[in-house]
Amino acid sequence: MQTRLTQLLKIKHPIIQAPMFLVSNVAMVTEAMKGGIAGCIPALNYRSLEELRAAIKELKANKVEGGSFGFNLIVNKSNIKYKAQLQVICEEGCDFIITSLGSPEETIIQAHAVGIKVFCDVTDLRFAKKVEQLGADAAIAVNNEAGGHRGNLTPEALTRLLNKELSIPVISAGGVGCKADIDTMLSYGAEGVSVGSPFIASIEAGVTDDYKQACVDYGAEDIIMTERISGTPCTVINTPYVQKIGTKATWLENLLNKNKSLKKWVKMVRFSIGMKATENAAKKATYKTVWVAGPSIEHTKAILPTSEIIQNLVNN
Repeated sequence: MQTRLTQLLKIKHPIIQAPMFLVSNVAMVTEAMKGGIAGCIPALNYRSLEELRAAIKELKANKVEGGSFGFNLIVNKSNIKYKAQLQVICEEGCDFIITSLGSPEETIIQAHAVGIKVFCDVTDLRFAKKVEQLGADAAIAVNNEAGGHRGNLTPEALTRLLNKELSIPVISAGGVGCKADIDTMLSYGAEGVSVGSPFIASIEAGVTDDYKQACVDYGAEDIIMTERISGTPCTVINTPYVQKIGTKATWLENLLNKNKSLKKWVKMVRFSIGMKATENAAKKATYKTVWVAGPSIEHTKAILPTSEIIQNLVNN
């Protein structure tokens, strides 16, 4: 199936394997490219710029015709590594960058200068129009069924709205776990889809088997919102530990967030603490199970190779 997304990235199928903190890695994206889709890794998955540079070199060596790869950048002040990460990505090269949680202006300017396309996460029309004006190559419409940080509008409402108002391609993110979901998103006017949660339970994913099995054992009704990870509402699996710690910000955090001079620092601290907790749960056995996922795990029935997950998305 050919769409503007497949043409932009020269891929066989209009699917982006979404960037997932701690989950995405070179092995997953390599298999994504072999399967004819695009794969993306958060730059924050790498502790050092040297590791990021090495990953880009490996992906370039692994690239095959019909697939493409990119990186996700958190472009707000909470990510103090952002500018250095952008510089490395532009120096080494990739097919695309996905920006999140901030203004993409600097990324668009630098990436376009070296031939890298830029897609921007958006949750509403106002920001979507802004990134289009800045020169984004596509808008990733993050709807209310996305895993992790999600939007407020339904897949249909957000996709139809952006498709009507924008001239750049709209890629629907959230609520896709099978081929029927992809067909539905395309019927709303999307030029492709961004799929994350189904790939958590892949053999190649860089997380524990417990995390992967949780995506098999739990379903859509087990996904809840929490403010305890990054300071911004985020979807997680409703494990006993999540129930124990609660899902709302503490009274102290709420108080400090009202102070304009302290708000940025409070968010940075909460982001750091939350990401560390998420990393511990994803990477090693622990009772503190904070597992990020979206409702599309409803379709996850087994831990499978990435290649098989792609075939299920394309054919079933």
